[in-house]
Amino acid sequence: MHVNEGTDQMILSPQELESVMVEDTPAESVQEQPAKHARVSKKKHSSGLEEVGMIYGNVGTLKFNMVITAPLEKMEYVQVNHPIHGFVLGQVSEVERRTNLTIDGAQSIKHGTPVPIEEKEVAVVSIVGYRDDRNLLQVPRTPLKAGENVLRADEELIKDIVGIKEHTDVGAYIGLLTGHDIRVELDINALVQKHVCILSKTGGGKSYCSGALIEEMMKHKVTVCVLDPHGEYSTMKQKGVVKKTNRDFGVTPKGYEDRIMEFATDTNINKGAKPLRFTLHNLDAREILGLTNIKNVRSYLTMLRKAVEALRETKDSYSLKDIIAVLEANAEPSSAGLISELEYLNEIEVFAEQGTKIDELIQKGKTTIINLRGTPPDIQELIVNRVCNAMFELRKVGKIPPLMLVVEEAHNFCPQQGVVACSKVFRTIASEGRKFGLGLMIITQRPAKVDKNVLSQCNTQIILKVNNPNDLKAITSSIEGLTDGMEEEIQRLPIGTAIITGGGVSMPLFVEVRPRESKHGGESVEVVPSRRM
Repeated sequence: MHVNEGTDQMILSPQELESVMVEDTPAESVQEQPAKHARVSKKKHSSGLEEVGMIYGNVGTLKFNMVITAPLEKMEYVQVNHPIHGFVLGQVSEVERRTNLTIDGAQSIKHGTPVPIEEKEVAVVSIVGYRDDRNLLQVPRTPLKAGENVLRADEELIKDIVGIKEHTDVGAYIGLLTGHDIRVELDINALVQKHVCILSKTGGGKSYCSGALIEEMMKHKVTVCVLDPHGEYSTMKQKGVVKKTNRDFGVTPKGYEDRIMEFATDTNINKGAKPLRFTLHNLDAREILGLTNIKNVRSYLTMLRKAVEALRETKDSYSLKDIIAVLEANAEPSSAGLISELEYLNEIEVFAEQGTKIDELIQKGKTTIINLRGTPPDIQELIVNRVCNAMFELRKVGKIPPLMLVVEEAHNFCPQQGVVACSKVFRTIASEGRKFGLGLMIITQRPAKVDKNVLSQCNTQIILKVNNPNDLKAITSSIEGLTDGMEEEIQRLPIGTAIITGGGVSMPLFVEVRPRESKHGGESVEVVPSRRM
């Protein structure tokens, strides 16, 4: 090793890889020189790729240790030449800086006594594998050699081994591979056929990410239906603002008003939406009682059943007002509580003699937003149940086109604990929908509270930042192919970065989600306005 005169740059030979030192500064303490570290010059391999380290110690077939000689971060890709299979791709799962600084040395520094520190960076690399003659991803059965140079991975090799295809006819562009200018595109057919889940803590970017996916589906003229409890998706009609970053995602602002149809149960709150109405004809007495707050169902079941049967004998369609009129005419003393509950349902104006037809609701190549903002949760459950059952049955007989059903706040509609009105239909769609071209996109901030029978059927998973231990456990127990260190990374993901598995890629990827083209409607509200600089 020698030091260039006039600089603190060290040029290392391969024999000195294990002894990377910080330049001794006996006249100055470490605290006084916090920014003065050893800098290693970039060294090129015969392949033209940058050398970033060398394998040392015991070497296995699934992972190896390397000493780092150039800047390298956790989760970056590297490649190493295998004596049999050629270049093998690996991913850095852990980085550690080893030093000789002891507790006594730290105390000496604290009291102003300079202490020379010897340090070296080492990493653990998980082996991703190579492509064999049949283009199948394989992991070597014999270990790499100690002393072999580790290279920063070539982007073409990453795409080839990981299975990333850019600018495809069926690709939904979701973002760029972290640390690389590689477009990550998810296979839309795989998304619909094998279901999707987007999981994140509150404010982690799940609705933003789902909006980006829906934009891609609209570009490909995929039929989409969004169940939107909070009215976040109607803003997709409007052009968004693409903020400038140090990454060029190649995205320009665009609105999708020509592709979106919006229906709402409360058109007074949700201006511009078409009214969504349902008939009572297909609901039996028990189902109607299930929409009320009446606990003792048996007390009112017979009474309500008689009223409904009397109306069915005389009318093809009827309203809640008609049911209330029959109950009042019968003048049973115990009917007052039931009438009060039915009057509450009637005020919500969800039910009508003429309901919304399914061919109005679902049209080929269009995105339908069912805006439930302003609708009580119990009524939301009924609406979701009616819509999903209708779509499933009509899709089975081919009366509506293949489509993707997007469910926001899914933990409310298919909970792990307890049963709501729409629990059963989501289990059915999750297990059988793919056979009939009915895809499911589950979006939730509480993965642990979503029915595992539904969540386990989602083979494409997009995971953003999650901190809750129960949610983290639910996620990691259901993802195949997680490499060492990724479980920790889920908790440390920056906002806007996701781990994606499935959707046509063969292993989990770290992806920076692309900016939205349309306006995002799920932004947090400022309580105290801040001054913008």
